[in-house]
Amino acid sequence: MAHNVYECMFIFDSNAYARDPGGVSGRIPKMVEKCGGDLLASRLWFEQRLAYPIKGHKKGTYWLAFVRLESGKLTEFNRECQLDDNILRNLTLRVDPRMVDVRVAQASGERLPFAPPIVEQKPTGAAVRPDDADLEADADDEEDLP
Repeated sequence: MAHNVYECMFIFDSNAYARDPGGVSGRIPKMVEKCGGDLLASRLWFEQRLAYPIKGHKKGTYWLAFVRLESGKLTEFNRECQLDDNILRNLTLRVDPRMVDVRVAQASGERLPFAPPIVEQKPTGAAVRPDDADLEADADDEEDLP
């Protein structure tokens, strides 16, 4: 079977994560290893109020992970996530093979060496406010008029 890279988003119980952040997030590598996969990147995304209560919880801690896993083991991995009481929800998506390096580097916090430089562009077709120096130059030109 083919090994694919998957992007996994988990919503943890915020109370459990606040009590033991290492223990709650440390279960992800164990689940991945149990299914025969490799954890490529794993990090805290953010904590926020949920749009609607999930299992009675109004707040969730979002965790992002990238996993290399055999495609046949994906159902086993999702089942492991469902059995974990600290995971309120999870979503697993396959990453396009052309984007794997970029997505994993972003999740790891690495700076990409091939990122294009940021170039400031002026708006086209919009009225551009002149600088103060341009206004003073125009005032000097008006004084020279006969």
